[in-house]
Parts: sequence; C-alpha cells; structure tokens
Amino acid sequence: MDARLETYNEKMQKAYDFLLTDYQTIRAGRANPHVLDKVKVDYYGTPTPIQQVGNISVPEARMIQIAPWEKSLIKEIEKAILSSDVGITPSNDGSVIRLVFPELTEERRKELTKEVKKKGEDAKVAVRNVRRDGNDQLKKMGKDEISEDEIKDLEDSLQKMTDKFIKDIDEAIEAKSKEIMTV
Repeated sequence: MDARLETYNEKMQKAYDFLLTDYQTIRAGRANPHVLDKVKVDYYGTPTPIQQVGNISVPEARMIQIAPWEKSLIKEIEKAILSSDVGITPSNDGSVIRLVFPELTEERRKELTKEVKKKGEDAKVAVRNVRRDGNDQLKKMGKDEISEDEIKDLEDSLQKMTDKFIKDIDEAIEAKSKEIMTV
C-alpha cells in the first residue's frame, strides 16, 4: 500500500473497530459481560467502570454475576445499572448482584437487528467520508506534485480499500443480525 494512503486506511480501520466494539454492547439473548462496558459506578465521587469495582462472571448462559470488592458498593452498582441502558433490573443477596437476561421477544430481536443495521450504515458513512477526504486531498496535490496517472492509481487504491471495509462491515452486520435472530 502506498504510504500516502496509510492514514486513510487507519481511519477506516478505526471506524470498523468502533463498530465491532459497539456491537459487543448489544445483548443478543445470552449474557455478555460487555453489555456493562459503558456502565459507570459512583465510586467515592468518581465515575468508575463496573469492571474496576468488582468481579464480573457469567455462571449461566443468561446470567451475569457481579461480586463487588467492597460490600458497601452494592447499592451504587445497582443504581448505576438501573440508570443505564442495559434494560435489566439487578437483584442482590447482600454479597453479589445478579443480572438475569430474559429471552428476547421476536419484536425485540427485530428492533435490535434494525439498530445493528443502523450502526453498520453509520460505519459505512464514516468509511465513505474518509474516502471522500482522501480523494479531495489527492486532487489538491494536483499536477505539481504527482502525475495524473499516479493520482488515478491512488484514487483506485483508495476505492479498493473502501470496498474492502464496506464488505467487512456488511459481514459484521450480517453476523450480528444472525446472532440476534437465533433463538
């Protein structure tokens, strides 16, 4: 790959990686500790990720268990989960908090699939914006710095790069949608 296109490849890769990370936070019927990634607990006045205030485990397919390092944090952790978009009411027995994931309804699965597609489309738009910026930059270089043939070759390479990432994003959308729709 041409060094002049490296930054555009990195930006496209970041858009794709962001999408994959975002997909991990979407629950698909099975318990996935990543749904708690965005949840912050008030730990002595500081918003702190749940992973840093307790041990998170998945004892069963549809249950997440959180064992806080300090028992006094149970109420704070419950409050953080309730105010987040996880959509599950936590229960505790005084020492651990349990999140039981209900089976997803058909309607909820369809909503989640739409959300997955929308996030995928947003990622594609981000990739295409990077391509547009790249093409604009190549045109600005103009005839002074490089030949028209070189510009054409670089534009073709940029288009191939874009196509590759769009294909990868489509595959990610397909895989996540399939995961959600699988009962």
